[in-house]
Amino acid sequence: MTSILWLRRDLRRSDHPALLAARDAADGDLVVAFVVDPALWEGGGPARRAWLAATLEATNEEYDDALTLLWGDPVTVVPELAARVGASSAHVTRETTPFGHRRDEAVAQALSAAGVEWVETGTPYAVGPGLVTNGSGSAYKVFTPFARAWRSHGWPEPAARPTSLPLRQARSDAKATDALREALAAPGLPEMPGAGEKAAAARWRGFVDDALPAYTTDRDRPGTDGTSRMSPYLKLGVVHPRTLLADLASRRGPGKETYVDELAWREFYADVLWHNPSSAWKDLRDALDGMAYDDESDAVDAWREGRTGYPIVDAGMRQLLAEGWMHNRVRMITASFLTKDLHVWWPVGARHFLDHLVDGDIASNNHGWQWVAGTGTDASPYFRVFNPVTQGEKFDPDGVYVRRWVPELAHLEGKAAHQPWEHEDGYEQGYPERIVDHAEERREALRRLEATKG
Repeated sequence: MTSILWLRRDLRRSDHPALLAARDAADGDLVVAFVVDPALWEGGGPARRAWLAATLEATNEEYDDALTLLWGDPVTVVPELAARVGASSAHVTRETTPFGHRRDEAVAQALSAAGVEWVETGTPYAVGPGLVTNGSGSAYKVFTPFARAWRSHGWPEPAARPTSLPLRQARSDAKATDALREALAAPGLPEMPGAGEKAAAARWRGFVDDALPAYTTDRDRPGTDGTSRMSPYLKLGVVHPRTLLADLASRRGPGKETYVDELAWREFYADVLWHNPSSAWKDLRDALDGMAYDDESDAVDAWREGRTGYPIVDAGMRQLLAEGWMHNRVRMITASFLTKDLHVWWPVGARHFLDHLVDGDIASNNHGWQWVAGTGTDASPYFRVFNPVTQGEKFDPDGVYVRRWVPELAHLEGKAAHQPWEHEDGYEQGYPERIVDHAEERREALRRLEATKG
């Protein structure tokens, strides 16, 4: 009998437990498929669609050009594929997001009605969401104790990469292949990293050899290539975090421990979402119930387009549009500006990020926004307002990052690029003036906070 492996956030061949389970269940052929779901495809921005399309091209190569592409609602098309190829089982990596979990329950039910076994093996995380609990069996609400328990729980070694597979390609949907082709040819796409497992492995080797030793300090400097840039690969499961952790286990130094902490944050936010599905788009904590937020306005458009008049904010927003990625420190600065300086509810910014980020992960992105907004777990207190000038001067002290993304300030040397209003020639290249006064908006943010307490 034939078995199906339905790929989702696991677009790889290495360290893939669900693939091994599907291979072992196949008494004959193995069909590897990906479903382009219009509900997700049409809701994503051009950069996200192009990154997925490029990654699927690379995944097809890893599976010897035998990847089957389908278009439509998985509840319909996966059972149809099973019937067409005579499959006895369908294998997946367990999905943990609210949408994915609901979808899989519906697909499993439809397959069961047709006599096809549904098998879930593994998750996109080193430790599956819901498995790390405190002494009373409850979920952790704070990162530090979660990370300690997560390390103590541990994770298995990476799964072996199969050298041969009984692959069979079923007929792909023309609508799916056309959609992917159009996504890669869309105008105005950002410059993206190389796609696929080989590119991910090369990026990782370069990072651990060159940047990991100084990662603890350099990761906060957007003008330095000090981060791993593995998040786009982790997002689509091109590499499993367990693979990275296994490599890090053989290394020493503070950079290693800091990077493991960053992976733990990703797993923590996935765990929070698993236990609190509504936190995807609603405040996790009710501490700011009654907070007065402003509606979207021309100021929000200026934020989206990188013309707020605050250089570090504008550099980050322009990097997002140009690369489909933004440095994490700058993500916090830009998020604080929207929520605290423009007084806009965090989902507005979270949606914009997800539209453009090639690494846009709903758990990490939306809970990261809530951390800044003061509504999430381990929340930065609402009264902690990032000052875009001092943040820029601290983490981009020479102005390298700002000048790279805001060419109107290229003529200002050093940290002068962070305060063009302090220089006679600061605006001579057409850089916009500040749309708000940060000091005044900080006071307004604190006034609104006090009003919620009343």
